[in-house]
Amino acid sequence: MKPRTYSLIAGLCVAFLGTLAPLGAQAQVVRCTDAATGKVTYTDGNCASGTTVREVEARKTPQEIQQEREEAAEALARKQQRLQAEATAAETESRRNAQHNQAAPAKTTDYTRSPECARSRRNLDVVLSSVTGGGYEQKLRVEAAQRQVDLDCLGPQGYAEVEKSRPRPSTTTPVVVVPPPYYPVRPTPVQPPVPTPAPKKFTQCNVFRCYDAQGNSYPR
Repeated sequence: MKPRTYSLIAGLCVAFLGTLAPLGAQAQVVRCTDAATGKVTYTDGNCASGTTVREVEARKTPQEIQQEREEAAEALARKQQRLQAEATAAETESRRNAQHNQAAPAKTTDYTRSPECARSRRNLDVVLSSVTGGGYEQKLRVEAAQRQVDLDCLGPQGYAEVEKSRPRPSTTTPVVVVPPPYYPVRPTPVQPPVPTPAPKKFTQCNVFRCYDAQGNSYPR
C-alpha cells in the first residue's frame, strides 16, 4: 500500500478517536434558553440563572458509557478494515491497468481520414486547375502543394520515407539555350524555261535552198 493511503487512514483514525475522549464529560446534555433574549445554549453542567432548563440527553451510567466506547471502537475497526480493502483494491486495479497499457499495441492514426488531409487535397486540386503553362514558378507551387498533401495524408513518418525516395534537385546552374535570331528567307525567283523552237518541216530542197509548206525559203 502506498504511503499516502496509510496517512489517510491514520488521519481518519486519529479524528475518530478524538471524538471518543470527551464521552465521559458529555454524558449529559442540557439545553438552556434565556427567557429575556431567547438565546439557546447547550451545556453538560448547570444553566445560568434566569434561563429555562431542558434536558436533551440524560446522564449515562459508567456501564452505558463503556458500552458506547466499545461499540465506537468496533465501528472504527470495521471502518479501518474497509478503507484498507478499498485502498488495496484500488492499487491492484491501478497495477492491472498499467500492465494492460504496456501490453496493448499502440493505436495507429489514420491520417488519410483527417480534416487536414482533405483540406490539402482540395488545395492541390485548386493549384492544378490554375496551372495554364509550364512556368518554373507554377511548377514550384504544384510541388509545394503535393508535399503538403504527403505530410497531412501520410503522417510525419510516411512523409519522411517519401522525402528519402524523392529525387534531389540538381545544384548545378541550368544551361539556358538561346535560340538563334530568326531571319525570314526570301524565295529565289524561278526563271521560266526558254521554249525550244519546233523543227521546221521542209517540203522541197535543192542545192542552195529549202522551202516549207508556207512557201518560205531557207538557205541550205
